[in-house]
Formats: sequence, C-alpha cells, structure tokens
Amino acid sequence: MSRASKLTFAGTSLAAVATVFFVHYGQQSERAAMHAGVVRDMEQQRVKKERQADFEMQKELESEYKKVQTVHDEDGGGKAGAGG
Repeated sequence: MSRASKLTFAGTSLAAVATVFFVHYGQQSERAAMHAGVVRDMEQQRVKKERQADFEMQKELESEYKKVQTVHDEDGGGKAGAGG
C-alpha cells in the first residue's frame, strides 16, 4: 500500500472511532439529563403532596377552631389604634 492510502485509511478510521465515541458520550449525557429531570419531577411531586397535606391540616384546624371560638370586632370595624 502506498503512503497516501495508509494515511487515508488511518484518518478515516480515526474519524469513525471519534464519531462513535462522541455519539456514545452524547447519548450518556442525554440519558443523565433525562434521569435528572425525572428525579426533579419526583421531588416536586413530593413537595406538592407535603404542602397539600399541610394545607388540609390547617384547613381542618381552622374549621375546628371556628366551631369552638367566636371572633368579634370590638372597635366597630375601624383601624386598631386610630383614635380620634
């Protein structure tokens, strides 16, 4: 084989190996990014459920307190401390 054909073969082989490597690397990084998105979504759902549970608990406490307590506006609806 001539020197030119050897260089061409080596160059194309190197280009093919580099292409396979970069495609594989790209797929791995894309897969990692997709997995991170799933993890982030799961965390957001967990936080949302916690907040909803807290909201429901506060709502139940409010209704329970409203049954027990009565609140009256003693100053006739004006601002507190706004004496004439």
